[in-house]
Amino acid sequence: MAENQNVDLSSLRIHRGAKEDSGRPSRGWGTKIGLLFLLLLLLGAGYYFISGALDPAIEVQLTTVTLSSPSQANAVLTASGYVVAQRKAAVASKATGRLEYLGVVEGDRVRQGQIIARIENADMRAALDQARANLKLNEAELNDAKQSLDRQKTLLEKGLTSQAEYDAAEARYQRVVASIEVAKAAVTAAEVALENTLIRAPFDGTVLTKNADVGEMVAPMAASVSSRSAVVTIADMKSLEVEADVSEANIDRIRLNQPCEITLDAYPETRYQGFVSKIVPTADRAKATVMVKVGFKSYDSKVLPEMSAKVLFLTKESDVAETTAKPILTVSAAAIATRNGRSVAYLVQENKAVEVEVTTGKAMGGLIEIVSGLKAGDRVINRVDENLRDGARVKVK
Repeated sequence: MAENQNVDLSSLRIHRGAKEDSGRPSRGWGTKIGLLFLLLLLLGAGYYFISGALDPAIEVQLTTVTLSSPSQANAVLTASGYVVAQRKAAVASKATGRLEYLGVVEGDRVRQGQIIARIENADMRAALDQARANLKLNEAELNDAKQSLDRQKTLLEKGLTSQAEYDAAEARYQRVVASIEVAKAAVTAAEVALENTLIRAPFDGTVLTKNADVGEMVAPMAASVSSRSAVVTIADMKSLEVEADVSEANIDRIRLNQPCEITLDAYPETRYQGFVSKIVPTADRAKATVMVKVGFKSYDSKVLPEMSAKVLFLTKESDVAETTAKPILTVSAAAIATRNGRSVAYLVQENKAVEVEVTTGKAMGGLIEIVSGLKAGDRVINRVDENLRDGARVKVK
């Protein structure tokens, strides 16, 4: 027991370092790996920024390769718009009721005054019959009142009746005459009410839309959600014009009766001769444009309301050869560059300029004809300069 008390306890130690060395790596290796990863990350970022500074992206704008008319060389301005019928009506009923007959569908041609629809009118017809019968009753009483008045007048002249009896006969006659006038007015009112149930075409035209079906309620002002106001929409197909918006800055280039060429987006190879029929005397404040109406000199059945169209405002009227000639492929002349004696244009693919060799034709104002190398709808870089080369990094504005 005494020996145990003399043992030096200070020599006892727990060797933590040895245990750590035998079980897991030290913390110094983790720090080194982290620093190495951070260094690689900084090197990559630096390379990215340095390479971007040495080879910066060139800002470019794109333009579209389009089909153009030979008249483009004489054009002073180009505008877009829509074909609009200047005479158009949403035909509705003046009476309220259930639609029982509809005699037209979309595309049908109608004549002025033609009955195109009818709402239920049995009660209107009954009211008209009653008014006419009442008129006949008053007309029959008029004959009796007239004969009675004539008798009283004869008797009064012979002194066989009194003045009071004659006055009474005359008053009765006047009442019957007035009743007849009231009955005639009632007949007229009943006829108007019956006519209001018939929906007629206001002018010669073509049905564009059908807005109601048989069985639906029709009201003059669409009094409820379940009722309809207009039954059909009719347009005079002889009144078609193109309504185009022209910038305020360019309106001084437009004049009345100026020759134009109209191209429908639906039929880009067909062109129509036109003229400026009206310059609307007001501007759109929001768009800073003025509406110009362009009339057709002639057109065919392919021209329909609400079609989109392009208008060329010309310095002189195009001849028949220009109107009938096929459109040619064109692009902005600034999009074509010369590289090693070759004419080239640049497409954009994956933010890089891709050089395409093209064959060009005649110049048309600010446009140039493309014979080969591009197709309609291609988007190429506009305003090509000497810094732009094949494979250059670009950024589209």
